Amino acid sequence: MKMTMHIDEALLDRVIAHYGYSSKTEAVDSALRELDRKARYRAVVSEDWGMTPEEIKAGVAEDYDVLATRAVAEPRSRYGKAKEEV
Repeated sequence: MKMTMHIDEALLDRVIAHYGYSSKTEAVDSALRELDRKARYRAVVSEDWGMTPEEIKAGVAEDYDVLATRAVAEPRSRYGKAKEEV
């Protein structure tokens, strides 16, 4: 669908450059999808699942390492100094 919108060109250019989008349409589509994903996520986590915190904790493996999972799922940031390995 074609539309006319007033978008901050500098902001759009920064987003395109940072994420490597090939077009303005791709950048806007991605931004809308991300906002929708966040809204749906908030709706899911705010639902009452009828479980106590203890029941939820019991449903997660004791050896589950959220930080190890995060390292795989989230790319490293491009800014700041890298933390030295201890």
